[in-house]
Order: sequence, then C-alpha cells, then structure tokens
Amino acid sequence: MKVRTDWFNMNDEVKTEVTLREIDEDTLWSVLDLDVADDQKRYVASNAVSIAEAHFSENAWFRAIYAGETPVGFVLLFIDEEEEEYDLWRMMIDKEHQRQGYGSQAIERIIEHVSKLPGAEELTLSYLPGEGDPSPFFMAQGFEDSDEWVDDEKILTLQLEARQPKA
Repeated sequence: MKVRTDWFNMNDEVKTEVTLREIDEDTLWSVLDLDVADDQKRYVASNAVSIAEAHFSENAWFRAIYAGETPVGFVLLFIDEEEEEYDLWRMMIDKEHQRQGYGSQAIERIIEHVSKLPGAEELTLSYLPGEGDPSPFFMAQGFEDSDEWVDDEKILTLQLEARQPKA
C-alpha cells in the first residue's frame, strides 16, 4: 500500500501558532473556501457539509483552524458530556497549508479542549481505509488502532491521560 506522506508534518519547526476559533458571518466564507487535494476528498466531507450537519446535531462542536490570522482548516467534534463520549468527527487542513505542522498543532489544541471536559479519557475517530488515507497522520499524533470497525470505517483511539503533562 502506498503511504501518502503529505498528511504528515514534514517541518520540524512551526513558526505560526495554531488556534481554534468560532466561525461567524465574517469568517464563514473563508472557511467554506478551504479544500483538501482532489485525491483526499473521498476521506473528508466538505466544510459546507460539515457545518450544515453540525447545525443539526446538539453534540457538535466546530471551529476554524487558524495559523496566526489565516484560516487553514476546520475541525468538528462530537461531544457528549453526559455519556462522556468524545469523537473527532472531521478535521481538514487546506491543500495549500498542508505539511506545515498546522495539523499536528490543531490536534494538540483539540486535545487541550477535550481534556477539560467531564470524564474525558479517550478521543476517538473513524476513517475509511484506502490508499492515501489519513491514518498515518493520526497515528503519528498518538492515535492507536482499536481493531474496531463501524460500518466500513476503522476506529482509532487516543488515550488522553497519556498525553497530559505530568504534575
């Protein structure tokens, strides 16, 4: 299987801080204009679809991923505090901003956010396996194969306690 290397952070040093910001009427179009490479589109829905779905889910939490003052991506989480279930539903970095470390920093911001939620011990995600899928990127961030499947998607998990700084 060919491993797609451009999901990875190839730069050792990232000079621009990544933040997760709410999307409003002033920033919506810049987030909607972000897109992945053509061969990545089968692995992640468009930001328009994701934002629309989020508006109809009471458990959705979504943000634009910014590098400095530039929107570079999008993240959508499923957060169910009552059931203590936390899932990375969608994440994308625009094709023009990949391989600059923004995805890795975004994962760290996501972990910081989820770790503060009640009973947050694990963050899960699912992906459609195939040539060029994003699993190498997520596994490089500490996600592990759970050997579980939901429909046609493979489940990866990240133990949050293992990622927390020791006191």
